[in-house]
Amino acid sequence: MSQPTHHLSDDTSDRLYTPEELASYAAAEDARSRPDPLSDPLPDLEHTVVRPRATQPAAPPPPPAAPVAPARQVTPVAPASGPAGGPPAGPPPAPPARPAGGPPQGPPPSAPPATATRGATEPPAEPRRFMTATDFLERRADAIEPGPATWGWRGRVRRWSGGTIRPRMNAAERAYTQDRALIQKDFDGPVTIAFINPKGGAAKTTGVLAAGHTFGTVRGGGVVAWDNNETRGTLGIRGSRSTHHKTTKELLADLDKFADVSQSRIGDLGSYVRSQGDAHFDVLASDESANVTGQIHADDFNSIHQLLMRFYRVILVDTGNNMRAENWLAAADAADLLVVTSTVREDTGYSGLWMLDALQEAGYQNLKYKTVTVLSDPSATVDRKLADDLVDIYQQRTRGVYRVPYDPALVAGSVLPYAELSRGTRMSWLRACAGMASAL
Repeated sequence: MSQPTHHLSDDTSDRLYTPEELASYAAAEDARSRPDPLSDPLPDLEHTVVRPRATQPAAPPPPPAAPVAPARQVTPVAPASGPAGGPPAGPPPAPPARPAGGPPQGPPPSAPPATATRGATEPPAEPRRFMTATDFLERRADAIEPGPATWGWRGRVRRWSGGTIRPRMNAAERAYTQDRALIQKDFDGPVTIAFINPKGGAAKTTGVLAAGHTFGTVRGGGVVAWDNNETRGTLGIRGSRSTHHKTTKELLADLDKFADVSQSRIGDLGSYVRSQGDAHFDVLASDESANVTGQIHADDFNSIHQLLMRFYRVILVDTGNNMRAENWLAAADAADLLVVTSTVREDTGYSGLWMLDALQEAGYQNLKYKTVTVLSDPSATVDRKLADDLVDIYQQRTRGVYRVPYDPALVAGSVLPYAELSRGTRMSWLRACAGMASAL
């Protein structure tokens, strides 16, 4: 007996899918789930909503072409005899046999509700597959080789050949170039470096002037050396002279001139600071009057410090010998970096270590990473074992130790002759200032 042919209309609620419809559905699902190799080789896996083919198809397939009548999927409803909105009164009719390799039996379920994830509510960010203009410039800057050699026989070969032969820099010249680049780097804002040691003769003033010369010539200005002695210091007489004799005392008395930020200018400071000429930095001297009364207090320090930060990028502070003075403590609080200066002598070395112990007990944090040490040779010959001991212990207490050789140009105690500093002194201070800059 022949099987009766079922003719179902589009609005039939219990129609069965034909094998041709199911095959078309499977082909559409395969095409929809197969990734396009040209669209995005790096999909955003974090926000991709995975829907298994077998149970969660996104949507029913498009209606098949003629001769099969287009089908409209509807939700099965109960027969008229069942309760409204309830389950069907009887079991649903069995679907036809599933062809080999076809989809699961039964009509494809409707799409699941949207998942409450970022990937379902907004399109995923497209991964960057290209280099930006900034990336390009940074890569080019990193790829630039240092210029040809200028030192030694390599430099002579380059000059004799008229530049046709360009030998590379040796290790020493390359290190010199890198140190200069560190000193010239941009800071986030004005930086303050305080040179400290409570003992006199520890080369604080000499260190401030040498660091001022190094920072000033390498950076091209924007540097001030400030004598923050509570009474009278020697930075003013060790630096180059000026046509005026004003100091921090007169500047404190005239601070009202700089109260209006829109009207005050760096040139207005010219009658209070002393230019160091070719060294490209200024000196602000401490009170040089013979009056034994009056001191610089913490508020005074803060007022001058705020003013100097408006006009200078690097502020080098020469401190006094009294750790209990208000302005000494204010300088230690305001400093972005502390520089312990000491000569290779047992007393000055001990004094610097004692000071670090006192600051640690007073609650100063991160002294190891906020402090560097500069050890200067007080004479042409020094105790080598003592020098090694000081280097070892200061290496444990600070982030770096820098040795400065003895220089005859510094022993007179008069105006520091920048042009007469030996090559060894210049190179040592360049290395020390590069270490300071890298710590900031």
